[in-house]
Parts: sequence; C-alpha cells; structure tokens
Amino acid sequence: MLVLVEPMDDALVERARRGDAAAFEQLVVRHQAVAFRVAYVLCRDAAEAEEAAQDAFLKAFRALPRFRAGAPLRPWLLTIVANEARNRARASGRRRGLWVRLGNEGEEGQASPEELVVGGERDAALRAAIGRLDDRDREVLWLRFFADLSEAETAAALGVRPGTVKSRTSRALQRLRTQIEENAA
Repeated sequence: MLVLVEPMDDALVERARRGDAAAFEQLVVRHQAVAFRVAYVLCRDAAEAEEAAQDAFLKAFRALPRFRAGAPLRPWLLTIVANEARNRARASGRRRGLWVRLGNEGEEGQASPEELVVGGERDAALRAAIGRLDDRDREVLWLRFFADLSEAETAAALGVRPGTVKSRTSRALQRLRTQIEENAA
C-alpha cells in the first residue's frame, strides 16, 4: 500500500518547525492510525501502544529541528514510534517476569494481536503458528501484512534496510508455512 502524503507533510513540518502547533496537530491526525498500528504490533497491548505512539509524537515534535528538510516524514516518525514501542515492550516484559517470579500469573484477559486481528475458528492454526514464530519473524509479518506497511515503512519501523525486510519476510513466511504444515499433519 503506497500512501502519498509527503508534499502536504513537508508544508506542515515547516509550519510546525516555526512553532505552529496546529500544523503539528494535523501531522499527528494524519499519522496517528499507522503509528498506533506499528506500536501495537511491537507492544502487543493497546494501552501501551497508545502511550508509545503519544510519547513518540512528543519526541518527534522535540526532534523536528533535527529532521532533514525534504526527507519523507512517515519513515522517520515510524522509526521513533517503533523505538518507543520496543522500549515499552521490554519494560512490560520485565514487569511480567517480576509478576511470575512473585507467584502471580500476570495480567489476565489481554488479547494477543493474533486474537484481535485473525479471528475465528478457521484461523486458529494460523494464530498458533504465528505465535510460535520468533519475535523478528512475527514483527515483520505483522507490520507487512496486518499493519499494512510498505517494505520501506517496515524497514524504517524495524531499523533495517528494505532488502532485509524482503529477506526476513520471505524467510518468516516459509517458517510460517512449515509450522502450519507440521501441525496439519
């Protein structure tokens, strides 16, 4: 999916750099849905993803003076979102580990991304197979196919080159096929 919003983004970025808060608000509105999706894929928790996206927008606002004029905004912004989401996911994992060590089961009732995105009995095998993939495979598949990001946007969100996204996607899809075939047999 190719989204052509950059020319308007350029004008809004320049206005925001000059202190126009309304221009930055427009940028937030334009990109908040994809920012949330990227954060959700990496955090696997809606509340954490929302906070990660909000914090990322604040960091982006503070970093606007360092943003290279004429560069595409969306990959730059999604990199900030992904970094913030990863930091939150790591912190959340540490908290869950603490709960387990304390003898509690952790937070109950939280649906995984697989349960939220891929519903229905017919897709149970797919959900289970995706859940068995390692984090790198799961992240690239979710960003590409469920968050509907382009290869370039996925590369920016993961902090890798587009060619790496292609190879990781290919390998992740092959491992997913193998998982599904093994469980079907």
